[in-house]
Amino acid sequence: MISSIMPGNRYINVIGGTTRHYIGKTYSSGSAGKQGDMMYDLDGQNIKVFDGSTWQSLSGGLVTVELTDEASSILDWAKKKRDEELELEKLANENPAIKDLMDQIKTKQNQIKMVQTLIQKEVTV
Repeated sequence: MISSIMPGNRYINVIGGTTRHYIGKTYSSGSAGKQGDMMYDLDGQNIKVFDGSTWQSLSGGLVTVELTDEASSILDWAKKKRDEELELEKLANENPAIKDLMDQIKTKQNQIKMVQTLIQKEVTV
């Protein structure tokens, strides 16, 4: 049983639920129990726990945990990019011209990284 879910960032939505664990209703059967005892109440159709003096109904509720629209969009974008890269990799394995172009792209990307590093070092010096 999950006792609580707290949304902690912009990528997860928690909808519904409650922060209270118990709803204050007494159990009228007259049966006493020990603190912490649990039972199923057939009349109320719920689970109750004995708090030492009265039977308390466990609260229920529906909680939905889902990704935010931004998180879903990021994952959709990442999946699309992954699929594109896998397709290019497959084509490069089948076609020497595409493999050569992919190698050129990797070389240019490495050159860009080197220039970025040099620019950053100039700024910090």
